Amino acid sequence: MSKLRKLGLSVAIAASLVALSSPSFAGEKMDVGSVAKQAQIQGLERVTQTLVAPPFLPEHNQVAKGGPKIVEMTMTIVEKEMEIAPDVFVQALTFEGTNPGPMIVAHVGDYVELTLKNPKTNSMVHNIDFHAATGALGGGGLTHVNPGEQVVLRFKATKAGVFVYHCAPGGAMIPYHVVSGMNGAIMILPREGLKDEKGNAVSYDKAYYVGEQDWYIPKDENGKYKRYGSPAEALGDTMKVMTGLTPTHLTFNGKVGALTGENAMTAKVGETVLFLHSQANRDTRIHLIGGHGDLVWTGGSFDDIPTTNRETWQIGGGEAAAALYTFQQPGIYVYINHNLIEGVMLGAAGHVSVEGEWNNDLMEQVSKPGPIQ
Repeated sequence: MSKLRKLGLSVAIAASLVALSSPSFAGEKMDVGSVAKQAQIQGLERVTQTLVAPPFLPEHNQVAKGGPKIVEMTMTIVEKEMEIAPDVFVQALTFEGTNPGPMIVAHVGDYVELTLKNPKTNSMVHNIDFHAATGALGGGGLTHVNPGEQVVLRFKATKAGVFVYHCAPGGAMIPYHVVSGMNGAIMILPREGLKDEKGNAVSYDKAYYVGEQDWYIPKDENGKYKRYGSPAEALGDTMKVMTGLTPTHLTFNGKVGALTGENAMTAKVGETVLFLHSQANRDTRIHLIGGHGDLVWTGGSFDDIPTTNRETWQIGGGEAAAALYTFQQPGIYVYINHNLIEGVMLGAAGHVSVEGEWNNDLMEQVSKPGPIQ
């Protein structure tokens, strides 16, 4: 079989998979039960969720109020140049102009209804694949939008947890879009809220979303990072770096230092903070220096019993995780990828600045540094 024929067959198979994942594959007609179900869904209360830039989450209830709802929101795809480190620029592909894209929050039983817009000023085809959704390639098979188009996708939230979403337009464009920044996360809470390892209800005072991103920036013949005028222009060189599987930079929330210093996450002694962390492409391992994961939902699944008192928690590529911690001491905590080469030297680190009174019972400097006696 010729290479051309094999390619054509592969394309045909891919097209068939997309068609099979579409509800229209079985025909235009719906049975009486389907019509009744659609009417039932349309009769649900609608709630508009205003998305916000990470590390923050949109306003939400930890315990669901009333019955299932249609949680609707709008996302605009933004292609733009971003500076991810001093004098290091990327032609980023983003949801809502941020890396990661904004966190979406709903409850089990709700319907998530997204209007996805691809402005005509953009240059590429985009879509969205929700790891929280069931069918149609996570919605990717139903959401391809050319520049100047929009699409509306609705899916039922059936799985409780924190899940990645990302652009997946097909072929090599899938990894290119993901490592160009086009990913985010969605949290589907149990209707009764979170529970600890004993089944007791737990809540959080604050929640932060951290999206870890691996970047692959080409260099010129002089070893300087190159700068491009468009995503298409950057494509070829970036692909060559990507195939080496070694990122040049790792960031939390789109830029080295995005969550450090004046941009640090904040808390107070006694406050319980929920940390949500995603990595759409590579494995990572998260550690809070000076603290712990009091409760950690491995793989982000809220249906599972959380593990306790974790020092470091692993997150696989293409998934998210949740960790809960109650701060007991003031100071600067480092929230870091504990491959310390990646965390310290490539940029995957942030800070949590905690206010409050110091407790000497937990830690005390018994004597200051001085000459050895």
